[in-house]
Amino acid sequence: MKIQRRNKANPEFSLAAMTDVILLMLIFFMITSSAANQSAIDVKLPKAGAIEDNIPNPLTVSIKPDGTYFVDDNPVTREQLESIIVSKLTGQTNKSFTIRADENTMHKDVVFVMEIAEKNKFNIAIATVKDK
Repeated sequence: MKIQRRNKANPEFSLAAMTDVILLMLIFFMITSSAANQSAIDVKLPKAGAIEDNIPNPLTVSIKPDGTYFVDDNPVTREQLESIIVSKLTGQTNKSFTIRADENTMHKDVVFVMEIAEKNKFNIAIATVKDK
């Protein structure tokens, strides 16, 4: 005599739940990656009391404490800096860039970059971190 079991395990695997999880992970990583600071140059930004969040500029000039300059994470010399900034902003509708200077950077190095912006009529933003 053959006895039938009432509760048979269903060997099928549903991919619907796994698809939902993967979609949620994709959305999470897309949002967090856009919010992350993309610059690889390690500078300690000065603190400021009131900060208004602005749209990030397409070009970033970083200045390290020893006076070395970086345009979009690529090292450049002081003599090349102006020509590289002008060439990268030629044809852009938003002719502006962000200055990321370390809090221990000499004032003369920051002023040099600001003079380039003034001479070429570029808008600048100075990156800071919010004071806690």
